Amino acid sequence: MSAHHALLLPSDTADTLAGTAFSHRPGKLHGEYATGDFAGAVSLLDQVAAVAEELNHHPDVRLVYGRIAFELSSHDAGGVTERDVALAQRIQALADAAAGTV
Repeated sequence: MSAHHALLLPSDTADTLAGTAFSHRPGKLHGEYATGDFAGAVSLLDQVAAVAEELNHHPDVRLVYGRIAFELSSHDAGGVTERDVALAQRIQALADAAAGTV
């Protein structure tokens, strides 16, 4: 298995995820954001969709009024890999930028 597909433990991701909305749960990263309204949640999803396409790595998404949640897992590897951490960091950056424009 390449380093790109090596499974990460919570201890491997703790420092990187500190200060983000993401937590390392069994087999996945989970992050949830309050957006204030449905349009804000959809806007963040649109931005994340573009990044997911760029990285060719796609999150599971739960969208409700004023909230959006992402679950990241490398299904082909059976858990969390560097791809998930990289996507989590990009999602956090987008959420931070969106919060700054409200």
